[in-house]
Amino acid sequence: MTLKDNKADICGFNTIISPVLMDVVGRRILILFFFGFLLTPMLTKAQHPFVIQDETPQHIFSFDEIESFYDPTGSLSFNEIPQQSFLPSKSSTPQNTLLNGVYWYRIAIKLNAPTDKQWLLEFFDQTIDHLTAYSPDGKGGYDQKQLGDTFAFAARMVHHKNFEVPLQLRGGTAVYYFKVKSHQPADIIVVLRSVNWFIQYANSEYFTFGIFYGMILIFGFYNLLMFVAVRSRQYLYYTLYLFSVGLYEMSTDGLAFQYLWPSAPAFNQYAFAIALCLISIFCLLFTRSLLHTPEKAPILDKMIIGLLISRVLFFVYSFAFNRDLFNYKFIEFLPLALAFSTGVAVYRKGYRPALYFVIGYGCICLGFTYKILIMLHLDWLNIGAATYYSLTISFIAEMVFLSIAIAAQVSEFKRTRDKVQKQMIGEMKKSRDLEQKLNKELEQLVGERTKALSEQTALVAAQNIALEQKNGLLLQQAEEISRMNVLLEKDNEELHTSVEQLARSRIMSEDVDFEEFSKIYPDSESCFAYLAQLKWASGYHCRKCGGDHSFAGHTPHGRRCSKCDYEESVIAYTVFQNSRIPITKAFYLLFLMYASKGKISSHKLSGILAIRQGTCWSYSNKIKKLMDDRKKELKKSEGGWSKLVLD
Repeated sequence: MTLKDNKADICGFNTIISPVLMDVVGRRILILFFFGFLLTPMLTKAQHPFVIQDETPQHIFSFDEIESFYDPTGSLSFNEIPQQSFLPSKSSTPQNTLLNGVYWYRIAIKLNAPTDKQWLLEFFDQTIDHLTAYSPDGKGGYDQKQLGDTFAFAARMVHHKNFEVPLQLRGGTAVYYFKVKSHQPADIIVVLRSVNWFIQYANSEYFTFGIFYGMILIFGFYNLLMFVAVRSRQYLYYTLYLFSVGLYEMSTDGLAFQYLWPSAPAFNQYAFAIALCLISIFCLLFTRSLLHTPEKAPILDKMIIGLLISRVLFFVYSFAFNRDLFNYKFIEFLPLALAFSTGVAVYRKGYRPALYFVIGYGCICLGFTYKILIMLHLDWLNIGAATYYSLTISFIAEMVFLSIAIAAQVSEFKRTRDKVQKQMIGEMKKSRDLEQKLNKELEQLVGERTKALSEQTALVAAQNIALEQKNGLLLQQAEEISRMNVLLEKDNEELHTSVEQLARSRIMSEDVDFEEFSKIYPDSESCFAYLAQLKWASGYHCRKCGGDHSFAGHTPHGRRCSKCDYEESVIAYTVFQNSRIPITKAFYLLFLMYASKGKISSHKLSGILAIRQGTCWSYSNKIKKLMDDRKKELKKSEGGWSKLVLD
């Protein structure tokens, strides 16, 4: 029987049945049909209506006061819904279990005596996408009102975070119908309130929200200031975690739609998912920073990093390909459970601040567990509005205990610092006592030594007189020896310089063997030292920024610019750059090429240096070209083969 059939009354029935029908079916059949017709609306109206009383400011509909019907086609109109298919709710709060499914609900309100109050119906769940309310118009028909978070906030009849439907009560029993469709689970929490009570309740609720979000702002900005002051990342992660919690709570309780994006209802469909992803990310980052997991729990730290990456990838995939996956909010239990487990593991290792961390995340884990059990349709746990705000209560408890955990960490740091200071003071006291003891022993030894020295002073004085006479003679001899040493040193320096100059001149101009050449440049260190002296004889100049100051580089005799950190090796920009020949042999090869004026063959070079002929041929050609390019310079300047070194 449809709603339209249910509106038929007895008078209408009498006009339909004609005397001809009475003759055909007989009196008994007519009586049975008549009583069957009467019983049908009685069965459909078996719903228990709520009786309005002025002394009752509000009433929450639950159990058999709400009847529901699921429309499997999703296309039934208001006049096509079968009234006999409505079933009483078996839980205190019905819920849309099939996402994007169409559900019909109805409640009955009875007014026995006139009332001076204005009344309205309020829906707690602000995440309902489409909510169509059908209210009796007093003329046998129904008024239709469209609500839901897919409409702009300004289109609401009452500018409140919840959905409100004003009532026009005219006495008697009135049945109200609601069509609900949502892409995520929706709790059908319907409350009848007087307008006066609604205003009082709304003010109190917004005041409570102000306290909650005020706590988030205060805790958040305090930790942000702590981060600016001490540069500890845990304060930054905790601040971002708190703001993410605030964004999620505002997205779920409707305040974000009311104040942050009232003209963007489409954003409501996934704003909560963004906030949940941020909560998981900053929850795990805060856990790593506060509990020092890389040092205290390295295995769990790797699990945290892996879960972080997985959570971000899941969000990106869901956002790009299937946003219905955002409804699987139970996955947020994984980061919270991992953070809780990490806190337990670190606390068992003796880290005291982890205790309050465990309590805080224990509260939020309980809140999420409770929500998950509700999602699994354990309806006996659903107690209406308290269930709806259970996660908010968990967040408040978690926020308090996590703040205590941070304070406990500071106390732990202070306690450790005080302990170290006491140990240092004790060590300093021991050192002072030891110093005093040593000073006393030293004074005693000094006294004894002084007495012995005083006895020897007289003997020494007599000996000194004799020594002074001998010293006079020795001084004269010493002066003569000193003068001779000075002359010898000068002669030695001149001789050494002459020998070295002779050797270098010989190397620069004559044909010498590798053994004689190696006496001047015996190893790579001497070769690099000579190259450094040759390259930076007129001072260091950075080739990148032009700086004049440098430090020692990472390579032998290299230079690193003190201004731009550009590092230049000693063989860079020389003929030896990129050479695979040992530097000592490369020096000698260059000398031989210069001494022979480039006429020595690569075969002879290979035999002298014990290097492959191909390598000698390649390197000698490079030097020949360089000698041809600098022919005029080599004739005019002194220095021999050293003029071929620098590029």
